[in-house]
Amino acid sequence: MPEVDHKFRDHYGVPVRVIRWEPESQRVIYLREGYDHECFSPIEQFQRKFTELKDCHEPVNAIPANSDKP
Repeated sequence: MPEVDHKFRDHYGVPVRVIRWEPESQRVIYLREGYDHECFSPIEQFQRKFTELKDCHEPVNAIPANSDKP
């Protein structure tokens, strides 16, 4: 079972964190914030209903201390 750590948003806009992919069962395992149990979805359904979130922020250490960037 390949381990992963990617953030996605479901079709309602709720963020989830994918933690595992099970090739033998063709399903994606993910966690919802505030929910105690792992969730899963068949890969075809996951691909239709979830969108990967891309980090569009610069790392803090990439901004010089004397920069006027917020």
